[in-house]
Amino acid sequence: MPGAVEGPRWKQAEDIRDIYDFRDVLGTGAFSEVILAEDKRTQKLVAIKCIAKKALEGKEGSMENEIAVLHKIKHPNIVALDDIYESGGHLYLIMQLVSGGELFDRIVEKGFYTERDASRLIFQVLDAVKYLHDLGIVHRDLKPENLLYYSLDEDSKIMISDFGLSKMEDPGSVLSTACGTPGYVAPEVLAQKPYSKAVDCWSIGVIAYILLCGYPPFYDENDAKLFEQILKAEYEFDSPYWDDISDSAKDFIRHLMEKDPEKRFTCEQALQHPWIAGDTALDKNIHQSVSEQIKKNFAKSKWKQAFNATAVVRHMRKLQLGTSQEGQGQTASHGELLTPVAGGLAAGCCCRDCCGPGPRVMILCVGGLGGSLLPFPP
Repeated sequence: MPGAVEGPRWKQAEDIRDIYDFRDVLGTGAFSEVILAEDKRTQKLVAIKCIAKKALEGKEGSMENEIAVLHKIKHPNIVALDDIYESGGHLYLIMQLVSGGELFDRIVEKGFYTERDASRLIFQVLDAVKYLHDLGIVHRDLKPENLLYYSLDEDSKIMISDFGLSKMEDPGSVLSTACGTPGYVAPEVLAQKPYSKAVDCWSIGVIAYILLCGYPPFYDENDAKLFEQILKAEYEFDSPYWDDISDSAKDFIRHLMEKDPEKRFTCEQALQHPWIAGDTALDKNIHQSVSEQIKKNFAKSKWKQAFNATAVVRHMRKLQLGTSQEGQGQTASHGELLTPVAGGLAAGCCCRDCCGPGPRVMILCVGGLGGSLLPFPP
């Protein structure tokens, strides 16, 4: 298990714009913004998270360790941190781009969507999170908004982004900081009890639930009532939305959304469940019901997006169109992205006003990378 990690030193740059051509702003936060940029030397498109140094005062050691951890993560379903630059009053995190857009958008756009599709998605998430857990890393903020498609291809893989709240499990210590996103956070976190990587497994259970019905298992406009539901692990498989969903899928969710973290499935156990590893996931088309509920319950205005995925998809499609029409400069076959793009969009972690004031907000800005606001339990 890695403890303190020796990572790359921050590279110095007199002016980051000498190295990268800044294009569009993809997202903003209290002390940072994410920029779509192009490497002037390689023409590779990247997402650059620009973090004001003033946000890091007093957190330099933690920041260095956390960035080193992120730099070590190499998994096909996890957005990568490629480089770190220091220039002027900012740090610049050079992140891998993915161009396929957001999870909910793709599901809504599909004409055909089944349990088996949801199973394949959850398999990829489980595999990636198991990899993190094996490294001793707890993500702590898994949710659909942090799941992005790698490319516009129909069979594109899914990518986990936003490690603003990720944390190393140190031997002999416990995690106890309440953080995450209301609705996806595990009961033990709200109870302000020591917790472990099992909190990620709970969140995966919540995501699986939403993927099969289009609405969250816990919801209330009143935070106190929402927390009460989660603390009791009170959720239902409501009719008619769950009538056509297999018993195997429900069993899988129950094992992940288990109130007792000691009894909750680990990622390894979940990967062995027949709904993931076997053939119990049904092929019945559930698109109409699920997409209607997603549009109703996850309106764009309500999403706390880490960055504007739609803008980048539009940008990438424009690149494709321009290439096929002009036929000049770099070459690419029809329907293919320009060679600098292996998949292109904004990655990583965008601070969402992580240092907001007010007595009801409890938040850990791990390594100064930002995170999600979580009101205190009542």
